[in-house]
Amino acid sequence: GYDYTQPGAYFTTICTYQRACALGSIHNREIKLNDFGHVVQKEWFRTAELRQNVHLFLDEFVVMPNHIHGIIWIVGAQRRCAPTQEQFGQPVAGSLPTIIRSYKSAVTYKINKISGKRRTPFWQRNYYEHIIRTDQELAAIREYIKNNPMKWDLDRENPKNHKM
Repeated sequence: GYDYTQPGAYFTTICTYQRACALGSIHNREIKLNDFGHVVQKEWFRTAELRQNVHLFLDEFVVMPNHIHGIIWIVGAQRRCAPTQEQFGQPVAGSLPTIIRSYKSAVTYKINKISGKRRTPFWQRNYYEHIIRTDQELAAIREYIKNNPMKWDLDRENPKNHKM
């Protein structure tokens, strides 16, 4: 029942389809993006260029080999006459789910164009989100994002950490 058009900070994680390491690799505890990783990064920041109600900051985003972490700031009051809760096939303009859906769609389109494939999934179906409620929480999440490449060996999304 939360209104995801409300101004605030939202921590998001989006995983690639089947958690494939399709965005780059970690070398010396730093991410080295491949072509797909560069598309993912460029489109993330393009989101704020396309939407006046979205602010994004460099220190609040990281591309990992098979997922991304980012903080999306929804700003400004959203006047709503229509429902603010999304239903299948009925996106709500300015809402976090619609922003994420548009981002994932733009990335998938561009990557499929680069790879010469059509209608090939690139992302997992959903995404993780967390509403950031305090400055302390924001600081901790920023630190997590910044340090994520250095902790890839321990990351639960690292395929090497999945038991067969």
